[in-house]
Amino acid sequence: MRILGIDPGSRITGLGVIEAETLVCAHMLKLGSGPMPERLGVIFSEVSALIEAHRPTAVAVETVFLNKNAQVTIKLSQARGAAICAAVHAGLEVHEYAPRAVKQALVGRGGAAKTQVQHMTRLLLGLEDDVGEDASDALAVALCHHHTQQTNQKLPQGVRFR
Repeated sequence: MRILGIDPGSRITGLGVIEAETLVCAHMLKLGSGPMPERLGVIFSEVSALIEAHRPTAVAVETVFLNKNAQVTIKLSQARGAAICAAVHAGLEVHEYAPRAVKQALVGRGGAAKTQVQHMTRLLLGLEDDVGEDASDALAVALCHHHTQQTNQKLPQGVRFR
């Protein structure tokens, strides 16, 4: 299974593709601070191009966490929506994971520090070089989905881990 992981952001969106526990690609879309509609268009176009180039079979995206600043949450939600639309437009199934679920899957603790998640991502994928914080987060979401799928395959029919 080839999985595209997405860490949505209105200024930087992290993207990472894995196959099993092997890195296919890691990328960060640096969107800057231009008009929001243009940034959303870039997210849609670039996610679409990445899907075309690497042909993932599933997409895993991090859910929105509530921020104290409502405008930040709204912009993050819009970025997430643009990425999800690109995946759905390509006919892919989209799986959503809360940040705590990603941390739990990789580190074993939902309250793990971001540095712990990045360390486990590098370890699990055998990465020597840093791919950048946002790309690492996207790879972590993809790994979370991979581990969830592996667990579900071992469970009796009708029982699912989420």
